[in-house]
Amino acid sequence: MTNNKSSVTLTGLARRFVEDGLLDEDAAKEAYLQAAKNRIPLITYLVQQKMADSRGLAFSAAMEFGIPVLDLNSFLPELLPEKVVDEKLVRKHSVLPLFKRANRLFVAVSDPTNVQALDEIKFNTGLSTEAVMVDDAKLREFIDKYLEAHDTTMGDLDDADLDSVETEGGDGDDDKGAVSTSDIDDAPIVKYVNKMLLDAIRTGASDVHFEPYEKAYRVRYRTDGILREVSRPSIKLAPKIAARVKIMSQLDISERRVPQDGRIKMKLSKTKAIDFRVNTLPTLWGEKIVLRILDPSSAQLGIDALGYDEDQKQLYLDALEQPQGMILVTGPTGSGKTVSLYTGLNILNTTERNISTAEDPAEINLEGINQVNVNAKVGLGFAEALRAFLRQDPDVIMVGEIRDLETANIAIKAAQTGHLVLSTLHTNSAAETLTRMMNMGVPAFNIATSVSLIIAQRLGRRLCNACKQPANVPKEVLLEEGFTQEQIDTGFTLYRPKGCDKCTGGYKGRVGIYEVVKVTDTMANMIMEEASSIQIAKQAQAEGFRNLRQSALLKVMQGVTSLEEANRVTKD
Repeated sequence: MTNNKSSVTLTGLARRFVEDGLLDEDAAKEAYLQAAKNRIPLITYLVQQKMADSRGLAFSAAMEFGIPVLDLNSFLPELLPEKVVDEKLVRKHSVLPLFKRANRLFVAVSDPTNVQALDEIKFNTGLSTEAVMVDDAKLREFIDKYLEAHDTTMGDLDDADLDSVETEGGDGDDDKGAVSTSDIDDAPIVKYVNKMLLDAIRTGASDVHFEPYEKAYRVRYRTDGILREVSRPSIKLAPKIAARVKIMSQLDISERRVPQDGRIKMKLSKTKAIDFRVNTLPTLWGEKIVLRILDPSSAQLGIDALGYDEDQKQLYLDALEQPQGMILVTGPTGSGKTVSLYTGLNILNTTERNISTAEDPAEINLEGINQVNVNAKVGLGFAEALRAFLRQDPDVIMVGEIRDLETANIAIKAAQTGHLVLSTLHTNSAAETLTRMMNMGVPAFNIATSVSLIIAQRLGRRLCNACKQPANVPKEVLLEEGFTQEQIDTGFTLYRPKGCDKCTGGYKGRVGIYEVVKVTDTMANMIMEEASSIQIAKQAQAEGFRNLRQSALLKVMQGVTSLEEANRVTKD
């Protein structure tokens, strides 16, 4: 496939959209090429990029293919048929069973060219399938509601069956890790802990904190990056709650003097399981336990869901296509570095590549990638794992974190000898990442010739689209916040959070805010001259790479987040 728009001849849907005035010809050609490159339907690409009205696209496509159109707003989700089509097919093809008449099944689609979807459903169900055209944006919203409503394991969390949720401790690699809740006599504690964990999953929390104090005990969830209290049980239950969680994660319940690390696998259904990374910490009044929720699906969202702007996404994709070099992702704990790395690994994960990772610990399990948990107690650190990788005929190596000079030197050696290396560092910006490596003792020449791309990132809360409201901010304040005069003259609408039953305090979900810097020849020369992070940052700005603050303000201009949230996660 060529990327030259002039060589593209518009046919089918793309041609129809141009004829119906939904797109001009150049935009249609560009969308056609980008959709093919990203391997997503043309309509989905147009809706995601907000290049055309999704409702207009649905009507135009329906006319082209001669199929009926349905407004999903007039359809009740509870009327959708249960268990007719396998959940995997619904997710795979973004289709939705609407209703059944005798042996005919009517299926909502937003991409009428996906004939394979109807054929697979027909084969899977034994029913004759007929397509009904719907709005792409509405379809995806309804699919989420459908899958949530028909996930019986997550239905009524107050149900008496809470005490029978299956859990496994450790890595779940053998039957010895299985823990039966019937082994615990205190059924109320079993139900309470299960409810806390299931509630955390249902509300989209990333962490669960069980915290004992002198006269109180509290449970908090971190949702969209913000901690909030959700329960305050009796302080008398603290030892029982701690013991229950430690049994679930196969930790030593008799050891309360030192921190312990464990893992829980909670089976929600036959096809879905959620992992928890568990850490205990002795405090003055008992053991504080924090569980990190590890959802494997978060690494398979695709790069478009992470919040990269188009130019930043292209820089990342271009770096991933290189046969060698080093990609560094930097940011504080909880800023989404792991998801960014695994999104890149997912793109690279093909049968032609040998991919190995060294992590502490491996948070997301992915088939096709050789993952190693480093273990300092037995002498398997990052450096030792990297040395082993280099004798394993690798194509791609991912190092969970570069912590010391030895690991840095081996990673750079790998990047200089025909391997693509991905890793993380704990720094605040792209420029500081380069100087941090110099401060670790890595020779400037090695940094300049190995590092190809640096991504600094933060996570900000997304405004809820259902309730966000326009905000009036004086021009003088906008200038003080960092908006340029040109941006203000162009005109944009700022939004502020309100709050509704669909969100938490006016926010729903999170979005990545990125500084993506390609190491150019000029920057490489500056590195070899041991320039400061301030000088490198100025050069990055001169070459058009947005810093974190500028990227955050761009998200504000796009209506994705609020100015208050941009100020919370980024500073000048």
